[in-house]
Amino acid sequence: MENRKLFQPARIGDIEVANRIVMAPLTRSRADEAAGDIPGSAMNVEYYLQRSNAGLIISEGTQVSPVGKGYMATPGIYSDEQVEGWKPITHAVHEAGSKIVAQIWHVGRITHPDLTGGAQPVAPSAIKPNVVAYTRNGKMEVPEPRALTVAEIAEVVQEFRRAAANAIRAGFDGVEIHGANGYLVDQFLRDGANQRTDQYGGSVENRARFALEVIDAVVAEIGAGRVGIRLSPVTPANDLSDSNPQAVFGYLVEELNKRGIAFIHFVEGATGGPRDVPGFDFAWARKAFQGTYIANNGYDRAMAIDAVESGRADAVAFGRLYIANPDLVHRLKHDTVLNAPNPKTFYAPGPEGYIDYPPLEAIAA
Repeated sequence: MENRKLFQPARIGDIEVANRIVMAPLTRSRADEAAGDIPGSAMNVEYYLQRSNAGLIISEGTQVSPVGKGYMATPGIYSDEQVEGWKPITHAVHEAGSKIVAQIWHVGRITHPDLTGGAQPVAPSAIKPNVVAYTRNGKMEVPEPRALTVAEIAEVVQEFRRAAANAIRAGFDGVEIHGANGYLVDQFLRDGANQRTDQYGGSVENRARFALEVIDAVVAEIGAGRVGIRLSPVTPANDLSDSNPQAVFGYLVEELNKRGIAFIHFVEGATGGPRDVPGFDFAWARKAFQGTYIANNGYDRAMAIDAVESGRADAVAFGRLYIANPDLVHRLKHDTVLNAPNPKTFYAPGPEGYIDYPPLEAIAA
């Protein structure tokens, strides 16, 4: 079974990987919030090191600015202190033989002033989502966001560019722009959140403008071969929808292909939910995009092997399975038992449910 393509080396843009198994980005809320949303504690390093059997690790969502933060104790990558905090993590991953890219992230309207230092959430349009935020003061209703001005949009594009430069300084092999799950890039793309009447709203081309400006800025900074993007064309996550996902995401995929970026990481279906959601043709996207197609959402071992063997995907990303199985590649190779994840500890502080899931040899002993 080790001869299956899933377990063989590959190239993702300019990044050589030992196998085609990807660790999906996983918010774990264990950065040092009091010190300034800084990663790099011994516990953080151990968490990533344990999972460095993946061909490629995509880091937890990492905010590009204080206003881009939507969850407690999530790390940033906009300060020098945060860059220094990431360095022991990327070093440990590389020493273990894996590669790691930073998922750079702005949550847009999916936040609360208690998380952003008092700043009002921002978005393409002043449309309030039906979601709640979890803060130090408890569960809070998300307020109506403020629509970004054109000048502010340009500054956010530069925040993504600086985040990409900082990621390389921190030792990452590249970046994944978070364009999925109802956050800022996704909010501009989909007409459920974007009702602008200027050059960033209305037509498919205008709604895709912000995403492509971010891509172009990041590519100019670190090179197309080290840039990817995560997209979720049909997920309803974070109260987001679109009237015609195929049109806007189809245009976006074609434009991304022209730019020669390393990969698109697709959430196929509803994030963490059903895969058979209509509205977008992922098989078409696989053919239209010449870079690496990373498939995600509910894959098990058999599905992943089949997707790569058949050519429907180049690599497969696993999320919850990687939370509970730090040695996931070994377990998938040998078709062995899997630990079950404990959702109660996904976002809880401390090592429980973070670095204490036993590897296979510990179970056997």
